[in-house]
Amino acid sequence: MKNEVPQQLKSQRLFSIIILILGLTLVTFMITVEGELGALPLFLILVGISWYLYVQYQIKKHIRSNGQLQNK
Repeated sequence: MKNEVPQQLKSQRLFSIIILILGLTLVTFMITVEGELGALPLFLILVGISWYLYVQYQIKKHIRSNGQLQNK
């Protein structure tokens, strides 16, 4: 049987990618317009990357736990 990733984790992964893209877009915009980057875009990038890595860890943990249960 195929391991299914819960919809909540899929949604969180999508939101983390959106936040990361928003941060990268703001960095590009601020560098081209103001010549320096601000704290908010860097914060969004860090939050997006951290959240994405955490969600990926949760997905792998979920798949591992379901795989062990199915093998028993």
